[in-house]
Amino acid sequence: MFTRGAALRGRSAHSHGPYPPPPVPRYYDYNHQRPTAVNSFNVPGLERLPTYEWKSSHSASQDAPLYTAALPNRRKRQNEEYSPNVVKRQRLDSSTHPKTGSTSVRAPPPHLCPDQVFAGSSQSSYSGFHPSLHPNPRPQVPPAPENHISLQTYAKDKLSTQMVELFEVCQQQLSDLTWKEMCRARLQRDIQQVYAARLYLTGSSMNGLGCRNSDADLCLVLQLQRPDPIHVLSVLQKLFKSLPYVERTQLIRAKVPILRFKDKDSDLDFDLNINNTVGIRNTFLLRSYAYADLRIRPLILVIKKWAWHHQINDASKGTLSSYTLVLMILHYLQTLNEPVLPSLQRDHPECFNPLMDINMVPEGPKHIPPYISRNQSSLGDLLVGFLKYYATNFRWDKQVISIREARAFPKNNSKEWRNKYICVEEPFERNNVARAVHEKFKFDTIKAQFAESFRILQERKDLNSILPASAIINMESAGRR
Repeated sequence: MFTRGAALRGRSAHSHGPYPPPPVPRYYDYNHQRPTAVNSFNVPGLERLPTYEWKSSHSASQDAPLYTAALPNRRKRQNEEYSPNVVKRQRLDSSTHPKTGSTSVRAPPPHLCPDQVFAGSSQSSYSGFHPSLHPNPRPQVPPAPENHISLQTYAKDKLSTQMVELFEVCQQQLSDLTWKEMCRARLQRDIQQVYAARLYLTGSSMNGLGCRNSDADLCLVLQLQRPDPIHVLSVLQKLFKSLPYVERTQLIRAKVPILRFKDKDSDLDFDLNINNTVGIRNTFLLRSYAYADLRIRPLILVIKKWAWHHQINDASKGTLSSYTLVLMILHYLQTLNEPVLPSLQRDHPECFNPLMDINMVPEGPKHIPPYISRNQSSLGDLLVGFLKYYATNFRWDKQVISIREARAFPKNNSKEWRNKYICVEEPFERNNVARAVHEKFKFDTIKAQFAESFRILQERKDLNSILPASAIINMESAGRR
């Protein structure tokens, strides 16, 4: 393992204003090639994911998904036997709350000119953002850079090999992603009979960090001026109950309200939000990090499994959300003496401009050359180092985690950070994504788990000592037969 430090290697200072040309640090490799797979190291044949086509409501019936062939032997997802049986969010039946405004169906809006573009702000989830109706739709996901280094390069020891094995059986497969895209396209067609909108697949399904059992997150971007999300979700809930392929609709009130439902054909669970466009932006930021180095995705998957097993990965229960946990991992990798990752927002601000038109967001990462790290630590060493960092090095009471700046900056007395147990900066909105940890008992439990797992893993160097990895692998493998 490498010792830690604040400085990043291979960065050049910006001297051309807020959005300079991409820097040319010494350890960037400009050899751009097509990927052999997307969201998997081993699945060939997919050059890029489906494009999103925005069409007005009257032509929605023509919006067919890219994938049309049926997928045989779709595996029904089941609850993980090794996982705690906890509820992610408090559920709310919309019938117990009055609806705002009328629920009547809107007529399709007049056709907008192709070059009409609206800029969206990341300062608010419901800031009146509008999707631009671009005549040439952009691909939602840019191709992942091809890396000729094998993952086995970082798995020469027992612990690292166990991590690779767990990753290979649990990572989201191309068939999983295909089903989610088919569901999204079908749902968009029906929603466009009611609202002028585009439906985006976001979160771990699209950022490369998903598991086979990951729920699918959807963001509906409306043409309405400052829509009331509860009202819109109530209208959609009524619509969904009439759709033969949707079941178990639940309106959930949270900081970002969602409509949860299940697709009958695929048995997939979906969470749909309204105009939470920052989720689209951070999906592609995290995707850029996920494919910056072969070790990122396996490391994150293993740590998420570890946190879930120890019941410290559930924001609704006052612990860490998966998003918070991912930012904590990226921060650790950015701040090693020999960083595994740079700060992409700092080195390439023009690619992650928070005011960029939402349809251009998937294009930004295409212009980022691959980052070549001199850190050659094994997966096992990085896992032990991650646990050690938060068990012994990080100052929870004095520091704020920021992947935007690739450092931990001192807490100030602002409302966002004052009296908070854990402070993790959202890279676009710059608020605290760890605010769910508001009880000292839960905070102490999280810290204690980092310390205990670090002590055990450092001594035994066996993944099964902190996580039932073998049982998970056997269960996932059995589910594919």
